[in-house]
Amino acid sequence: MSSAGRGLLADAWRRLGRNRAAIAALAMLGALVVASLVGPALSRYSIDQVDWTLATLASPPSFENGHWFGTDSNGRDLFVRVWAGTQVSLLVALLATAVSLVIGVAWGATAGYLGGRIDDWMMRFVDVLYALPYMFFVIILTVVFGRSLFLIFLAIGAVGWLTMARIVRGQALSLRHQPFVDAAITLGLPTHRIISRHIVPNVVGTVIVYATLTVPQVILFESFLSFLGLGVQEPLTSLGRLVAEGAVEMESAPWQLVVPSAVLATILLCLNFLGDGLRDALDPRQR
Repeated sequence: MSSAGRGLLADAWRRLGRNRAAIAALAMLGALVVASLVGPALSRYSIDQVDWTLATLASPPSFENGHWFGTDSNGRDLFVRVWAGTQVSLLVALLATAVSLVIGVAWGATAGYLGGRIDDWMMRFVDVLYALPYMFFVIILTVVFGRSLFLIFLAIGAVGWLTMARIVRGQALSLRHQPFVDAAITLGLPTHRIISRHIVPNVVGTVIVYATLTVPQVILFESFLSFLGLGVQEPLTSLGRLVAEGAVEMESAPWQLVVPSAVLATILLCLNFLGDGLRDALDPRQR
């Protein structure tokens, strides 16, 4: 990376550091990630272990019996299940977002740089996919190929790249006639190198901002799939699945809904605050 590029990143980091809401959100998000990794090891119960010593299987939060978040309707420790579910939800969100970014950035940068008829055909394909009910597409994939964690983030990522492709394509159209691109063409660089070395690096800021705003969307999408029973399957769990299970027991055991909902809401809020902060920090008008 050039010294100019490092200077721009340093300026962006300083602007982000002045955004207290974004820094607080980043710290909270980091704390939740650590809790999800360490939390299950702090309990003497496993994710699918039933505590038969309880008077009732759905037991409220208690420090005496070691069920700090209570238990679910099957007598399983909710503390372990919430943090394990947080791991799964974050993993699905990050991997699905990565899949959508790789496809979307490659497609959009290629279409925007090449332009002309190729751009028209590539973006018409995106428009056709936009017209399809992607929820139905994901459901069909899970029904046909089975319900696996790998398929979930692959399916979500495979249908989530369309907006990214449009965003990157618009940026590439504005960059294709810049002097540094004309210079690369004059030097005889092949198309793929121009796209990878001159187009894509100049849209990284936009990509980062969109990625932070895509992760919460993916988490909500996975939660909805889990609510429908199409998400992760036992013995694994996710925040969406826990919320769905808690909603059934809301009147008799409200902690089953409140605890995972609170963790899910906190993650979504942190990601949105962080995304807003990154958007402001990487805004060229702030330089």
